[in-house]
Amino acid sequence: MALQSESGQTASNTFSLLSDVDMSFGTVTVDGKEKPLTHSTWSTFMENHDRNIRKEAYDKFYGVFEAHANTLASLYAGSVNNDVFHARARGYESSLDAALYGDKVPLSVYTNLIESVHKNLGDLHRYYKLRKRVLGLSELCHYDVYVPLVKSVKTNTPYEKAVEMVRSALKPLGKDYTDTLCSGLLGGWADRYENKGKNSGAFSSGAYKGYPYILLNYKDDSIRDVFTMAHEGGHSMHSYFSVHNNPFSCYDYTIFEAEVASTFNEELLFEYLLKNAESEDMKKYLLSMRASDILATLHRQTMFAEFELKAHQAVEEGQPLSTDFLRKTYRDLLTLYFGPDMVFEKSSDLEGLRIPHFYNAFYVYKYATGISAALALAKRVTEGGDAERNDYFNFLKSGGSRYPIESLKLAGVDMSKTEPIQAALDTFKNLVDSLEQLLF
Repeated sequence: MALQSESGQTASNTFSLLSDVDMSFGTVTVDGKEKPLTHSTWSTFMENHDRNIRKEAYDKFYGVFEAHANTLASLYAGSVNNDVFHARARGYESSLDAALYGDKVPLSVYTNLIESVHKNLGDLHRYYKLRKRVLGLSELCHYDVYVPLVKSVKTNTPYEKAVEMVRSALKPLGKDYTDTLCSGLLGGWADRYENKGKNSGAFSSGAYKGYPYILLNYKDDSIRDVFTMAHEGGHSMHSYFSVHNNPFSCYDYTIFEAEVASTFNEELLFEYLLKNAESEDMKKYLLSMRASDILATLHRQTMFAEFELKAHQAVEEGQPLSTDFLRKTYRDLLTLYFGPDMVFEKSSDLEGLRIPHFYNAFYVYKYATGISAALALAKRVTEGGDAERNDYFNFLKSGGSRYPIESLKLAGVDMSKTEPIQAALDTFKNLVDSLEQLLF
């Protein structure tokens, strides 16, 4: 098994080389100028309010994947077959069982997530119908689903002011928490601004010795960057509490838990900013942004998780993963999740063959469970008192000393049950309700 591990990474490594190195997507015309189309600029083009730009970028992007469809399908099939081999060689009942075993997560957590989202797809379809109406489109296409419903509100929030916003928003967690985090953000924890040669995006990296490290690319004119600050700060405080309450062998918590503390902070910041919004435009922007974020983390990741499950089950049942099979399976899921108001292109189902996370099987569902736990706990803490807050701190302090389901139970949420998932879906429903009232 050890000797096979390196060759077992061939499919993943080859996919990365093909997608990131060999593929070239050309350029897209914006304001009369040719701009490069890449994996990193793709999202920027999809958020452009000019529909012609979105369509051009979409067609060129997926056109390249179409040219390599059979190779991509073969690579993903190789990855799935490798997962099935490992599960069988080690005596697991299925690939999913093998993936969940290390975190001691019941199979029902995975299947309950999918079933719960299925039962609430009506609200997701209602959101896409709303999107179609707001954008004034006769038909909603796949390249229309990422453009912001509400144009960004102009803001100017210097870094130091953003830190104080985060301090105020996280007040329910108490002075010790906010003082520690804000002192770190203003002190040596954070690399704040974009710089030449610096990594893009943002992340938090905890270590057992020293302080947490936060990489930001903060911009004063982006309210989203305030959310990023709160998000990464949540990761850092999780690491901080874990380090100060566990021996080295037990401080590193699992991915299942990792997104809870960060998304928890985002939810508190959202509620604070919404309550203190100075204009209707800001309220609309915040609500539309939050609905989009929950959709991307809860509904979309669940759809991805369902595709992974169907692909692995097919191989386990003796079904070869042909290009046609994979594309049809993914297209059926697109139709199910996006609903009757969506019109797909011939190449839309190739999305299922370009997701890097699929080469780390049964990983993406943790985003969906993470945001569900975070939303439930944010409500519990803000509506509760000292006991509920202390329960949440017990979760942060638990670090990696318990299995994730047991760790989250300390905070007051049981992810082995469907209630937290349903509560998160209800939160999305309420956001759609609010948007319908404000936008029409």
